[in-house]
Amino acid sequence: MRTHLPCIGLLAALSSAWASSGDRSPEFENCLTRCGNARCSPSQRVSLPLPLRVTGWTCEDDCKYTCMQEITSRNIRLGDRVHQYYGKWPFWRLAGMQEPASVAFSLLNFWAHVRGLARVRREVPDAHPMKPYYIAWAFTGFNAWIWSAVFHTRDLSITEKLDYFSAALTILYSLYYTVIRLFHLYPTQQRTKLSLTARDPPPGCGLTQIAWSLLCIIVYLCHVSYLTLLPRFDYVYNIIFNMVIGLTHNALWLVYSLPASLTVFARFPSRPKSYRPQFVTKAGIFVALTTAATALELFDFPPLLRVIDAHSLWHLATAPIAMLWYDFLVQDSQDESWREHRV
Repeated sequence: MRTHLPCIGLLAALSSAWASSGDRSPEFENCLTRCGNARCSPSQRVSLPLPLRVTGWTCEDDCKYTCMQEITSRNIRLGDRVHQYYGKWPFWRLAGMQEPASVAFSLLNFWAHVRGLARVRREVPDAHPMKPYYIAWAFTGFNAWIWSAVFHTRDLSITEKLDYFSAALTILYSLYYTVIRLFHLYPTQQRTKLSLTARDPPPGCGLTQIAWSLLCIIVYLCHVSYLTLLPRFDYVYNIIFNMVIGLTHNALWLVYSLPASLTVFARFPSRPKSYRPQFVTKAGIFVALTTAATALELFDFPPLLRVIDAHSLWHLATAPIAMLWYDFLVQDSQDESWREHRV
């Protein structure tokens, strides 16, 4: 889910970490020189169409795109291999969007989270201790997929950082609420002796929850600061950070889904470790599907019709997985054991 799935295309960032064969070729460099002299000199500068100006294209950017497409069309016609340019495949653009399929599928994921948030608000009981965390997680998903769409519209330094930082926030917050849910660190309702009504304890109750919250905040701030203050973006570190957080998140939910004889913690309050409703299996299915979806990044290939590539298919795959995950969260929160839980 980047997701919104708590897993991302961890290998995608590698593409920007080094130059590509296409933009290093003398043919491409000669084409750029000719195009720049003909269209981008002060006396001959060509006005770009409105969609390109709105999305921040410059004359030099347009020359790169034109040369890339001309060489790619010739290579396809001659049966030669398709090259990457600046770490990306030569996609056809649409209304200024560099990767229109990835933009569309990012927005599809945004819609999946809109649907998921509506379900959480409608079907998770208001008194459920995890409801605020699930709502907050949905909003981190909104933020991440909007910036994913922006980044795939125009790959700039600022849009790249906003996309990566938003994705990291979603992944880390996924681990944050997972630890709170599985180890029962959430604030619980208490009944007083003088009242039959439940009252919430003061915010921030529980030193463990406070410590876990502070740790996650500090880790995220350090992560963003490190990547921001470096002279160059550390793509390898960014991949490792997200991979460690994402794999930890998935491992915890995989343990949650194990058979009753193998589990190491009580899944539900007020119930023994052996208590295992049938829907618990969905957590394991989710881990398997997210792993398979991420594996799409390992099978990179030139884009079909210069539109669909492995990365865009990964975005397409995460949308239905996100909807499955919301379905699981709702079922988990509706289990009868929650109603019996009082502290």
